[in-house]
Amino acid sequence: MKIGVVSDTHGLLRPEVPPLLAGVESILHLGDVGDAKILKALRAIAPITAVRGNIDREGPCARLPETEVLLIEGGYIYLLHDIGMLHLDPAAAKFAAVLYGHSHKAEIRRHKGVLYFNPGSCGPRRFNLKVTMGYLHIGANCAIEPEIMEIECD
Repeated sequence: MKIGVVSDTHGLLRPEVPPLLAGVESILHLGDVGDAKILKALRAIAPITAVRGNIDREGPCARLPETEVLLIEGGYIYLLHDIGMLHLDPAAAKFAAVLYGHSHKAEIRRHKGVLYFNPGSCGPRRFNLKVTMGYLHIGANCAIEPEIMEIECD
């Protein structure tokens, strides 16, 4: 199973992103959507689950949940926007992964058997960071292989 993971679009769905999501089984948006039209465009590619970010204060994006828990291939995945707002122990809660955004900096790390994954930002370039998104390749028993994809853009 291949899942597309994006974050921090801030109202910009770059034209390079939809082709990179073609063929994924679902899309996860980790907040700071910025415009509900982005969710609609992503939903045309694959089913989407999204959480609210700190800029999602008005309209439909303001009604997104702050966190979400998904059961995928036998493992629980926790979604939130800002890792600083994580108020539980993912290992004790038996989560396979914690997915987050906010920093605009892509990151893959593991701690106590839990994957921590930030796909970076695929919206407006910030802080001289690369424009990125990610994939989760999920096998049997929730074996998760994360991948960061650098997006070549202006």
